[in-house]
Order: sequence, then structure tokens, then C-alpha cells
Amino acid sequence: MIPQRVRVQVPASTANLGPGFDALGMALELYGWIDMSIAEKTVVTLYGEQMKGLPTDKSNLVYQVAQLVFEAAGEPAHELDIAMYSDIPLTRGLGSSASAIVGALVGANALIGGKLSGYELFQIASRLEKHPDNVGASLFGGIVAAFWDGERAEHIRLEPDDRLEALVAIPSFQLSTEKARHALPQQVSMSDAVFNLSHASLLVAAFATGNLPMISQAMKDALHQPYRAALVPGMETILREATEHGALGIALSGAGPTMLALVDGSSGQASKEKLERFLVETFRAEGVQADTMWLKPSPQGAAVSVLRETDLSLELISQGKGEVRA
Repeated sequence: MIPQRVRVQVPASTANLGPGFDALGMALELYGWIDMSIAEKTVVTLYGEQMKGLPTDKSNLVYQVAQLVFEAAGEPAHELDIAMYSDIPLTRGLGSSASAIVGALVGANALIGGKLSGYELFQIASRLEKHPDNVGASLFGGIVAAFWDGERAEHIRLEPDDRLEALVAIPSFQLSTEKARHALPQQVSMSDAVFNLSHASLLVAAFATGNLPMISQAMKDALHQPYRAALVPGMETILREATEHGALGIALSGAGPTMLALVDGSSGQASKEKLERFLVETFRAEGVQADTMWLKPSPQGAAVSVLRETDLSLELISQGKGEVRA
């Protein structure tokens, strides 16, 4: 039976994880929600302060991505009633656009009876994003190692170690992916390429085997973080010293400006508070306010459910959760 209205819960994601540029992603337990149904006229409703300024007509990303699903499945274009709410900060390096793309794909696919496979949705998402790490993590959950060669995407999913936690420090300014990309060189040296290849391989092996102490060495990067450091005040200090303050490893989350520290959850409260203070105070010393969140990796990717009349609306959910500081 094809549902009349669906809700998709999509996790945030962190990409690159240091050396895994455009190749490694991790889903995080911070979510966005999209309600969707086929309608006579397209309506897009946004809830929460974070969503202000996004389009409420057919130029909305969710509407446009949904139409790609219909087209790929041989369906006609459909008018849609869409509602959106998200706890994921926009343009902060936590996969907000990827979560919207994945939510739109999964929601639209559910409305037509699941005609497309997860693999097919992953192809569309990777083609849109031009890299598979964020969308792969949000779609499949856990830790994703993936590639996109311009024609197809492939991935392998790893189950996150139960001990892993993530501390994100979110600066009060936005940084567009486009600006962060422009900071990168068109060519890199062979030595830097080998550096990242070896470190990314070691990082994947550390995740796969549960060798958490190895993360501190494996998360080092030579391809993108050195070039983006000038865009994020305090980043150089954080990359250099975070492991001395209790982090297993530290990286710029996606294109930034959020910094992500991986932490052993059994390390104790005092150690966690020390790391949190270090991140906040380092940003403050540069004149930047930063908020922090403790998050767990999300083992579950995008999840779709059929809405019933008794389900809370996204408006009530947004009011109950309050506004997210970022």
C-alpha cells in the first residue's frame, strides 16, 4: 500500500574525518525531519529559526530532489506538500544540505512505493553533491567509506565502535562549502598524496578493528585542512593541541567551520570537560563564540515512517525541542 504522507528522519553527518577527503563520512545523532505528501498544489512549510530564509516554493531543494526521484522511477512530476524542521546547523560542516537531499530522496521514494533501491538513491545523492561521504553517512548510517568517480558511487559501511563519542565545537559564523573549496589547490605533491592515502587507510583500519588509540595518528591530513585553516580562526591551534586535551583525534568537520573531536566515551567526565573548555577557549581567544554538542555516531541512516492522524506535527515538535543554538 502506497502511503499518503510520510516522515523522514535524517541524521547529520561529518565528512572527511581528517585524511578521508570526499571519501569518509560518519552519521551523527543530530537530526532533520521532512514530512511529505503528494498534493494538488505545492506548499513548503518551514519550522524553526534555522530554516528561515530557505525557499518555500518550487525552488526549494527538497522539492527539486523529489522530482528527480519521480523522473528516475518513470513517474510523472508531482505537486508536493512539504514540511521541514531540523536541528542540524546550516552551513557549519555537519551535512545540512546532504540531509535535505537524502530526506527528499527517501521521502519521495516512499510516496511511490519504494520503486528505487537504496543503491539507486545513493547514485542520485552522490551525483548531486559531487562527493559521497555526507550523503552516504546520512543515507546508510554509521561510518561510510565511499568513492564517486563522476559516473557511479560505491560504499562500504562500518559499524561505529560503542565507545566512540563526538564533541563538536560550532563557531558562530557560517562557511559555505564553495568558499572552503576555493581555498584548496588544484594540484598537490606526491608526498602529500601518499601521506593522506596512508593515513586514511590507517583510519579505516582503526575504525574497523576498534583500535581507538590509533585514531590520533590516523586523523592527520595534508590535503585540505592546512589550506582551510586561515578560514577558521583557532583551527591551527586546535588541530595541533586537541589530543593533548583528551581527544582521540580532531578534524575540521566537512568544509567547516565546525571542529569535530572523537573521544573515548569511557575517558571520564573530567577529561571531557577539559577538552570542551580547550575548544571553547581557543575559539574565544580568536574572538569567536562557539557552542558545543556531545553527540554519538548514529548507527541508523535515514528512516521513513507513515504518518497517522495522531502523530505530532513538525510545528509541535519544533516548539517542544526549542531553538538550537549555533
